[in-house]
Amino acid sequence: MNSKDVRKQFLDFFQSKGHLIVPSAPIVLKDDPTLMFNNSGMAQFKEYFLGNATPKSTRIADTQKCLRVSGKHNDLEDVGFDTYHHTMFEMLGNWSFGDYFKEEALAWAWEFLTEVLKLDKDRLYVSVFEGNEAEDVPFDQEAYDIWKQFVPEDRIILGNKKDNFWEMGDQGPCGPCSEIHIDLRTDEERATVSGRSLVNADHPQVVEIWNNVFMEFNRKADGTLEKLPSKHVDTGMGFERLCMAMQNVTSNYDTDVFTPLIEKVEKITGLKYTPNELKDISEEQNKTNIAIRVIVDHVRAVAFAIADGQLPSNTGAGYVIRRILRRAIRYGFTFLNTKEPFIYQLVSVLADQMGEFFPEIKSQQNLVTNVIREEEASFLRTLDQGLQLLENVIADTKGKEVAGAKAFELYDTFGFPKDLTALILRERGLELDEAGFDKAMQEQKARSRAASEISTEDWTVLIPGNVETFVGYDQTESEVKITRIRKVDSKKDGLLYQIVLDKTPFYPEGGGQIGDKGILVSANETIEIIDTKKENNLILHFAKSLPSNVNASFVAKVDTKLRADTAKNHSATHLMHQALRSILGTHVEQKGSLVSPKHLRFDFSHFAKVTDEELQQVEDFVNAKIQQHIPLIERRDIPFAQAVEEGAMALFGEKYGDHVRAIKFGESMELCGGIHVNNTADIWYFKIVSEGAVAAGIRRVEAITGDAVKAFFASNEELLGEIKSALKNPQDSLKAVVSLQDENAKLKKQLESLLRDKAKNMKGELAKELQEINGIQFLAKQVDLSPDGAKDLAYELGSLGSNLFLVLATAEEGKPMLSCYISKELVADRKLNAGQVVRELGKFIQGGGGGQPFFATAGGKKVEGIQEALEKAIDFVK
Repeated sequence: MNSKDVRKQFLDFFQSKGHLIVPSAPIVLKDDPTLMFNNSGMAQFKEYFLGNATPKSTRIADTQKCLRVSGKHNDLEDVGFDTYHHTMFEMLGNWSFGDYFKEEALAWAWEFLTEVLKLDKDRLYVSVFEGNEAEDVPFDQEAYDIWKQFVPEDRIILGNKKDNFWEMGDQGPCGPCSEIHIDLRTDEERATVSGRSLVNADHPQVVEIWNNVFMEFNRKADGTLEKLPSKHVDTGMGFERLCMAMQNVTSNYDTDVFTPLIEKVEKITGLKYTPNELKDISEEQNKTNIAIRVIVDHVRAVAFAIADGQLPSNTGAGYVIRRILRRAIRYGFTFLNTKEPFIYQLVSVLADQMGEFFPEIKSQQNLVTNVIREEEASFLRTLDQGLQLLENVIADTKGKEVAGAKAFELYDTFGFPKDLTALILRERGLELDEAGFDKAMQEQKARSRAASEISTEDWTVLIPGNVETFVGYDQTESEVKITRIRKVDSKKDGLLYQIVLDKTPFYPEGGGQIGDKGILVSANETIEIIDTKKENNLILHFAKSLPSNVNASFVAKVDTKLRADTAKNHSATHLMHQALRSILGTHVEQKGSLVSPKHLRFDFSHFAKVTDEELQQVEDFVNAKIQQHIPLIERRDIPFAQAVEEGAMALFGEKYGDHVRAIKFGESMELCGGIHVNNTADIWYFKIVSEGAVAAGIRRVEAITGDAVKAFFASNEELLGEIKSALKNPQDSLKAVVSLQDENAKLKKQLESLLRDKAKNMKGELAKELQEINGIQFLAKQVDLSPDGAKDLAYELGSLGSNLFLVLATAEEGKPMLSCYISKELVADRKLNAGQVVRELGKFIQGGGGGQPFFATAGGKKVEGIQEALEKAIDFVK
C-alpha cells in the first residue's frame, strides 16, 4: 500500500467513526510563545485541553506536519544514523475532547491496524502504565483489561513513567498512555529473540507506531497532579513508521515517502544508496547512506518550514531551520563530494510527491527552491572561508592535538562543522581535542539556557469558568475584573505578572502587530500594563506588579496614542501590499511583517531589487489611497470560504478558523485580526525609508506614517539647512554640491598622479636598500604612502628582477596595512606564498588578510605592531 493510500485509509476510518477531519496546522507556530514549531499532533489543540476554548467538534482526526530537533531519542545530530527518526514527520492523530475515552480509543486502534490495514497481529505488542506510587497514580488496570480482549497477556507490557506517562511539558495536561509497537524482524530473528524484550530498547525493527494518551491530570508548578474536569484522548501514530510496516521494509527511508528523493540524490551525485536489507556494506558505503538519509530528511523539514513562512536566519526558529539545512549541506560536501548547490533540486520532487495533500509546498515551490539554493551557495562560501581559517589554526598548533576551544570557535562563529574539522585534521596527521570541544559546547548551551530560563507558577483562578472576551475593536477603555493571575520569572525580563481579565480592550501581539500597552485603574491604584500577548487562547496582560486588591473592579485603559500610531502603520501595510501586487505583479505575497507604533516592516516574495522608480510608484499609490479618504469596511465573523470567494487575501502559514475577520479599504481586502484606522485619511502620509533583501526571493520594505513622517520631514529640513550653511548659503544648493564633487574628483586625480610619481621616485631609493639573503632580494620597510601607493611601488620594484621578496607597511590615517610582493618565480621555486606571509605578520598588527601567492595584503588595528611585523618578515627567507 503506497503512502498516499495509508494516509487516506486512516482519515476515512476515523471519519466513519464520527470524527471531523481537519487540515494540518502550519509547521511553524507564530502565536505560541512556548513553542517554535508544531512538535506533536496535539500542539494545535492545546487550548482545548486547557479548557480555554471550545473545539468545533468533540471528535477530530488529522495528519499533522511536525518538526522535532530535540527531545526523547531525537537529537538533530543523530538523525540519519538510524532508519526511523526524523526532523520532520507526519503524525496521524485522532482526538476526543471530553467525549470517548480508553475503551473506544484502544478498540478503534486495534480495528484499524488489524482489520483495515491487516497488519499481522502476532507482530504487535502493546504497553500500559505500570503506575507510580510516589505520585499516587495507579496501575492502568482499565487499559490492561481492554487490551486483554484483543491480545494475549504476554504481549501486554507494563511501562514506567518515562515510557508510558505523557506530559505536555513541565506543567499542564498529562496522563498515562498506551503504546502499540510492531516487530518487523524476520521470522528467524523473531524465533530466536522475543520481540517483547526489544520493545522500547531502540531496536530499529521493533518500533512504536501508535501512542494513545489519556489526559486525566494537570501537572502543577510544584510538580503535583490534579484531576482534569474532563477526560480527553490524544493519539499519535508515526506515518513514516506505519508506511514502513505496510510496505514490508525495515527502514522508513526504504518507503515511498523517501525513495523518490533518494533516487533524485543518486541521479545528481552519481552515487548509490543501499536499502536497509543489504548487510555487510563497506564503511565508505555506510557514510554515503548516512549522508543521503540526512539530506532527504532535512530537505523536507526545511522546505515545509519555508513554505509556512519561516525563512532561515541567525535567531530563533530561523536559526533552527538554517542549522538543519547546513547540516544537510555539509554531509553532501563531505561525503557525497558536492561542491555546488544541489539540495534545492529536491524541492520539485517533494512538491510532486506531497503537493496533493499539502498544497502549500506546491504553491510556494519557486520561493522554497530559491531560498534553499541561495542558502546552499552562501554556506558553501562559508565552508571555503572556514577551510582557510582552519589552516591558520593548524599553523598555530604546537604538537599533534588541535585545541577543542579553537575548533568550537570555528563552529560557533563561522558555522564550520566539527566533523569536517576532525576529518581534515586526521588527513593532516592531527587529532581534535574532542573533550575540549564538548566542554566549550556545553558551556555555551549553559549560557543559552540561563539566558532563556523561565519559571512559571500555577494560575491563581479568581473567577472560575469565566470566558474572556476581546472588546478592543470597539473600545479602548472597559470596566473589567481580574479572573486569574500568575507569576513568571525569567533571566531575560525579570519578575513579571500575567493578568487575565474577564474582558479586555488590549490587543494581544499577533499577526505581526505588537501588543497594546496601557494601565489598569482602580479606585486606589494604577497598574501599568507593559505588554499584551496571547497564549493558549488566553490574553495575557504583563505587569511588573499586582494590584494590592486583585478582587477590585478596574478600568482597563489602552494607551491610545500608541494604539493610533500602530493602527496607521497596520492599515498602511495593507495598502502597501495592494500597491506591491499592482506594481510588481500578483506573485507578490506577504512573507512576514512587523507593525509597531514607530514603523512598519513588510517582507514579501519578489525576485529582483525593487527599483527607485517602483518604490516611488508604491509610495504614490498608497498616498493616493490616503488622499481618497477610503472608509474602513470591517466584516467580523464571516465564513472563511465566503471571504476568500469575495476576494479576501489569506496568507500562507497562517492558521484560520471557519469564521474570520475581513478588513477592506476599497479594493484592498485581507483576512486580519489586527487594529486599523477608520478611514485611510487618518494615516496622513506614507513614506518608505528602506528596501533590501532578506533572503533569496524575499525583499523587505520599511516605512513610516503619521507623526513619524512629520518628524522625518523636519529632520531632513534641518539637515538641508545645515548643508546650506556649510556651503555658505548658495542660491542653488544642488548646483553647489555638484560643483564641489567635480572639484574633489579633479583634486583626487591630481593626488593619485602625484602619489604614483612619488612611488616611482621611491623605487630608485628602495632598490639600493635591497638585501640579498639566500639568493633572494629582500626588503621590509614602512613607507609614507597610501595602501594603493604601496601596491604600485611593489609592482614597480617587482620589475627589477625575478627574485624579489618585499613587505611594505603603511599607516594611512592610523590604519596599519601590510603588503607582500613575491616574484612569481620564487613562488614556484621556493614554495613561498604571500597570503600565508601576511596572515602570519598580520597578527602583530591585530589583523589579518590574504590574496594571491605573489601579492597579498593584511589590515589591522595596532599601528605599534608594524615594526615587529617587519622585523619578523626576514624569517620567511632565511
